Amino acid sequence: MRKTAGQPAVIRWSYSVRMSPDVRTDLDAIPSYVPGATVPGAVKLASNETTAGPLPSVAAAIADAAAGVNRYPDITAGALVSRLSEFLGIPSRNITAGCGSVALCQQLVQAVCAPGDEVLYGWRSFEAYPIIARIAHAVPVPVPNRADGTLDLDAIADAVTGRTRLIFVCTPNNPTGPAVSHAELTAFLDRVPERVTVALDEAYYEYVRSEDPVDGVAESMARPNVVALRTFSKAYGLAGLRVGYLTGPADLITSVGKMVVPFSVSSLAQAAGIACLDAGDELRARTDAVVAERTRVRDALIDLGHAVPESQANFVWLPLGDAAAEFDSHCRGHLVVTRCFAGHGVRVTIGDPVENDRLLDAARAFVTGT
Repeated sequence: MRKTAGQPAVIRWSYSVRMSPDVRTDLDAIPSYVPGATVPGAVKLASNETTAGPLPSVAAAIADAAAGVNRYPDITAGALVSRLSEFLGIPSRNITAGCGSVALCQQLVQAVCAPGDEVLYGWRSFEAYPIIARIAHAVPVPVPNRADGTLDLDAIADAVTGRTRLIFVCTPNNPTGPAVSHAELTAFLDRVPERVTVALDEAYYEYVRSEDPVDGVAESMARPNVVALRTFSKAYGLAGLRVGYLTGPADLITSVGKMVVPFSVSSLAQAAGIACLDAGDELRARTDAVVAERTRVRDALIDLGHAVPESQANFVWLPLGDAAAEFDSHCRGHLVVTRCFAGHGVRVTIGDPVENDRLLDAARAFVTGT
């Protein structure tokens, strides 16, 4: 250190070698989650969000809860779990809340898998599955879907090994749209060893209108190795608040709860979740409108020559293969943002009628080359 009279001391640091902290050597092998893009001035149909904001009663509950954000939220989300218990008709000990269902997916992997254990799932399916498996040092095992975009449950059951600890069954499946029937699920679960946890990922449960639907919560209460995951992000319009829940055997719920990041479910999210459960009629009207538009959009795309699987979610899937990137780019040129899975297909969120008409206009222009 050198100091001149009347001047402050000047500290001079000398560095001989610059080194970075050690990090995990396998991080380069873990892909990053890619969110749906947002383009200024364009219609965004890329992230399976609701076009409308939260239900009015829910927005009011959020505003009221904002006055208390100077305090930490209830770390157990006790009031929300209690309301879920009433809503679902199951004990509170069989429920845990989390920072969206994807965070609960990761907690589940951490709770049941040791390094080297296997996590099975259909593919394509929710792209977070292989990411969260690798984060937990587990081995992701994708099992190809059938040609029509449905999960091949027989093939998934055949893929179970002595190292398998967890199976994700995404129903309705994201990004392809079809839902597993109750009969199919029952046959599948009967084949899976009870030591293997089966997670029914029902992020789009509120949009299902099939003849033989699966009720994951009921399944999670009837079998010792089944859990169900649901979220307030989709049908309830709370994607920005991050809140979901998991149901299942009490001992497994306790284990999953130990993996939570403390205070990760905010007080606003907890209040909003409770208000959502009190808004049943409002929600049904909203989801019915999406379902009607889903049918209209799918029928129009089929008329244009696309082989669109029957979706039970708030999106449709165009299995375009190598043409997926071209279609996605074409839509962006028409100020419609879709979700491209290059080499596989394009997923399109069902928006409001005006947004959907924009998408169909772009799709027609793609077919005609204009």
